[in-house]
Amino acid sequence: MMSLRHLAESDRFADVLRVFLALAGITAWCTLYGPADAIVPALLGAIACALAETDDAWRGRLRGLLVTLLCFALAATAVRATIGTPQGFALLLPVGTFLLVMLGAASGRYATIATATLILAVYTMIASDAAGGRGTAGTLALVGGAAWYGVLSLLWSALAPQRAVRHALARLFESLAALIDAKAAQFEPVRGLDHDALALDFSRRNQRTVQALTDARVALIDRIGRRQPRGRAASRLAMFFVAQDIHERITSSHYPYDELASALYHSDLMFRFGRLLRLQAQACRERADAIRRVEPLHSIALPHAALDDLREAMAFHLRTQPPEDALADALAALLRNMESLQLLIEDEGSLRDDSDIALQGNEPSSMGDALRRVRLRLNRRSMHFRHAMRLAIGMLGGYLVMLALHPLHGYWILLTTLFVCQPGYGATRRRFVQRIVGTTAGLVVGWALLRALPGGDWRLPVLVASGAAFFAFRLRRYALATGAITLFVLLCFDRVGAGYDAIGPRLLDTLLGAAAAALVIRYVLPDWRVRRLDDLVADALLAYGRYLVRIAAQYSAGREDDLGYRIARRDAHAAQAVVAGNVAELLGEPGHAPGQGERALRLLTALQAALSHLSTLGTHRQALAGEDAAAVDATAHRVAYGFDALAEHLRAGTPAPMLSTPAVTVETSLRSLPGGETRRLVDRQCLLLMRVHDRIAAIAQG
Repeated sequence: MMSLRHLAESDRFADVLRVFLALAGITAWCTLYGPADAIVPALLGAIACALAETDDAWRGRLRGLLVTLLCFALAATAVRATIGTPQGFALLLPVGTFLLVMLGAASGRYATIATATLILAVYTMIASDAAGGRGTAGTLALVGGAAWYGVLSLLWSALAPQRAVRHALARLFESLAALIDAKAAQFEPVRGLDHDALALDFSRRNQRTVQALTDARVALIDRIGRRQPRGRAASRLAMFFVAQDIHERITSSHYPYDELASALYHSDLMFRFGRLLRLQAQACRERADAIRRVEPLHSIALPHAALDDLREAMAFHLRTQPPEDALADALAALLRNMESLQLLIEDEGSLRDDSDIALQGNEPSSMGDALRRVRLRLNRRSMHFRHAMRLAIGMLGGYLVMLALHPLHGYWILLTTLFVCQPGYGATRRRFVQRIVGTTAGLVVGWALLRALPGGDWRLPVLVASGAAFFAFRLRRYALATGAITLFVLLCFDRVGAGYDAIGPRLLDTLLGAAAAALVIRYVLPDWRVRRLDDLVADALLAYGRYLVRIAAQYSAGREDDLGYRIARRDAHAAQAVVAGNVAELLGEPGHAPGQGERALRLLTALQAALSHLSTLGTHRQALAGEDAAAVDATAHRVAYGFDALAEHLRAGTPAPMLSTPAVTVETSLRSLPGGETRRLVDRQCLLLMRVHDRIAAIAQG
């Protein structure tokens, strides 16, 4: 019983069940009442519409569905009108592909609809191939299947309007738990620990957390809009703000971890910090489960006990082995951060009346804004433009190969090229292998099922189940998803008597389509990540500077999580996540020198260190006295200006001047600074930021 409940509460259950119901409804209708030759295009239309779906509220889904159906109808009609004339089709295919991919530059919603429209266009070719005709009935069946799924999706969204928000928040707290575990690993009381490797792991997990924050924010914006949230909506919005605060606190770094481990080697404080963090990570997972089940959070006494033990151990250490000022300040600030983190994890979510609850949306405000976004990416330097060009040329190349080999039945080449050709080399290479393995497995299983199952309608349940299985696996296990959709299409061909005939050509078409994708990603406007790294690092440094200026202002005016501050914080983390993704792709690309990979990793760890120091400053924001506030503001602006200047030098490829004083002076300053504890903490973090600035400048020159 618990396993069934766990399955029903999973993120993918609703999507898979919706697809299953849509495919089952189409299959039953066409078998009992409708024309038999409509089943294949109707099923393919439903699959394409499901791929175009986004986690919007019912109003957003209705608008998206209308746009999707219009795009589907235009694409299917254009394909049907030109498929019999190779010259016209050879012109339409690359132009249409380029325009649809560039349309996706407007926003994520447009990108999803554009990709699904491309998929439906190829499905139209496959349906025409299976039916052996070119009539309008196939187009109507495709659009009808898409409309049927869209209606189910709208009803589902209206009946469960907050489900997507709950799951987005649950995934967010799960990603925070993983991030806290990565932070706990940095507190291992071991000398000689590879802290750079731990920092890289933390950076990768932070990249996933930044994406989870974005997904939750988009879901909340869509449900709340400009209304004043009430009830559970207000509680979930407050929970999102809590997650943002947890994220800022857990990404902070109060003292270099290798130096901390060395200074506390004969104490158990490092172990206690790590243990408390792991218990807090478990509490975040419990929070995620409670959000998903719509239940109150159960008692989490273990972190409380661990926190009390840490306080006692800290007091004993300070009494018996009083450390130097810098370490004492760092330990005190770290303990306060842990205490605040514990309070946040226990927070059930409530909005203050005077709090700024505005959220910044990503969708274009008008059609003109959408077109402006597209125009900004119509240049050779844009990754979006380069991907659009590669995919358009790849689709044209696949079509020319199809005409040369088997001109009437080779549309699987285009489908494979469409799915395999990704914006990055590493992602394309992974899809290349997964697509071939999945297609081969699906064809083998399909051949066995065609031999084992009797002919006729007995195979329909397997057809429906394979289509639903594709959606169950497509986001996490793409090879299995490819096998499922291959079996699905093979059984679709079997409905028109071409099941066995499709097995051999489908495997050959998959190999040819994957090869076309590999060739274009390698030779058509190759976009090696190593060439873009310095520009992305410069973008991150500019975002860091803006974040630091926002932080410094609050040491004068007082702590306030207003929209401007949250945008600056989000932009800094998003910029670092982009660099982390770029480095991951870079390491999987051929042709770069080994030193370039090492340089990229060193830049990434330096950026992560800078972001940690910025998060520490953001964590301890509070109003300081006049002279202290002015001094903090001046120091912060000096560091921010240094980051801006370093960004410009990185873009130009010129050496950047060092920001800090000589190293010995910096180290001395880190140990003894005037002022109160908060002022000393701020100054030390700014000095550490200067040290990171010089480290990045030195790496860039090397």
